[in-house]
Parts: sequence; C-alpha cells; structure tokens
Amino acid sequence: MTIKNIVLVHGGFVDGSGWQGVYDELAKDGFTVRIVQNPTLSLAGDVAATRQVLDGLDGPAVLVGHSYGGVVISEAGTHPNVAALAYIAAFAPDKGESVNTLIADPPPGAPVPPILPPVDGFLLLDREKFHHSFAADLPAHTAAFMADAQVPWGVDALGGAVTEPAWRAKPSWYLVATEDRMIPVPAQRAMAARAGATVVDAIGSHAVYVSQPAAVAGLIRQAAA
Repeated sequence: MTIKNIVLVHGGFVDGSGWQGVYDELAKDGFTVRIVQNPTLSLAGDVAATRQVLDGLDGPAVLVGHSYGGVVISEAGTHPNVAALAYIAAFAPDKGESVNTLIADPPPGAPVPPILPPVDGFLLLDREKFHHSFAADLPAHTAAFMADAQVPWGVDALGGAVTEPAWRAKPSWYLVATEDRMIPVPAQRAMAARAGATVVDAIGSHAVYVSQPAAVAGLIRQAAA
C-alpha cells in the first residue's frame, strides 16, 4: 500500500520554499505534502519542529531531508508516523555524529564549501560563490535570489549529534547529486551504503531538489511505494 503522506525538511542556508517543484510533482499525484520550516538554531529545535508536523498526520509518512535536513530526519525519523526515509544529497549521520564530525575530514581534492566565519553564532555562504558551489545548475538569477535570501545557520545546529539514527530501523532511499560541490559525492555514497539505502543518481548540484524536482519526486515515490 502506497504511503500518502510526505514531509519535506530543508537543509542549512535555505528555507522550505525550495521544495515547491517537488511539492507540485507529488501533490498532483494525490500525496499529502507538508514542509517543515526548520529554525536552524539547533538540531533539537529542528527535530521538534519536524515532530510537530509528524504529530499532525493521520497515517504513515515518508520523511525527506536535504543536506543538513538529513541529520534532522535521522533524529526525528524514530517518530511512529515515519515509515521510510529519503535523503536528498544529505548527511546521514550515525549515532554520535553531527555535521561537524562528518565534514571534519574531507577527502583529498574535495570542493571546499564557501562558508564564511561565524558571526554571532551563525553561518552564511559567500554570496559571490553561492552559485558555483550550491546551485551551479540553476539560472544565475535564481541562484542570486537564493544567495540573498539565505537563512543564517546556527553553529549549534552543526554541532547537534544524532542519538538514535532512524535509518537503523527503517528503510531508506538516497539520491546522490553527482555534481555536488557542498557534500562530496564519495561521502554521499559512503553514507548511503552505511545506511543500507536504495541509491539513485541524479546529475545535479547540491540544489538538485530545486533543479531536478521530477527526479527527486521519483525517488520519494519509490520510498512511498
């Protein structure tokens, strides 16, 4: 039986509006789609926001996370309404891991995300390098808007460690963005393999959920089936 509820969780530096293309793809198929607006102040706060959305559902859901959203769904996915997980170019941490630990030892030659030094406990990406690093397959004007609409990402969120990764108990899917310059592709593949996820590749940037909504929605449909 197909799961009819989908919950979409955004990553760092952006808000939930980037999911609109994926939302449209799934809504036209009759899915009930909800989007979590992470405060991105702390992992605990983002997990609470996600669980609040899950509490309001009338049945099982696929919980979907992009980038840092993968940390959120790994922690929040133990919620009883979550039947499956879908990671979209996302971090998939194990117990005790955080974004900080996962990015601490990048593979040789990996692209370095243009994260500026923290200001008052918050991080932003260099606007001049945002298009190249985060959204290279989007039009320049779209990437410029995303860069100028950035959500400051709290350093406490990056340090938030997962206590009980949901992928250990629930089936997961993983979309690898093969042109990603934020999370190295080998790291994506390693995390997906460790989680035992069903893997699909999409030719796209870190913003693959914006640039390739049909591919992302296709992976989510697999998880829902």
